[in-house]
Amino acid sequence: MTTGSTLNDLLKGLYVGGIIGAILGILYAPKSGKETREDISKSAEELCYKSKEQYERAIQKIEKLVDEGKDKFATKKRGAEEGH
Repeated sequence: MTTGSTLNDLLKGLYVGGIIGAILGILYAPKSGKETREDISKSAEELCYKSKEQYERAIQKIEKLVDEGKDKFATKKRGAEEGH
């Protein structure tokens, strides 16, 4: 399914981009080790939360597409059965 593949690629891109952005932001920030560790922890928690949100949205979109596909299939099936 093309849509699922595209959505999967988008989620991977968002995830990788978030990780890269967090790492670069932390590495270039002039802070102490303790502050940096706290920032890493906070960034990891935020990234985890955002990833879960994106995952849930993706699941909802996929379920909607599956339901639409089932409806279309049932409609075509009924049309074919009525035609015979």
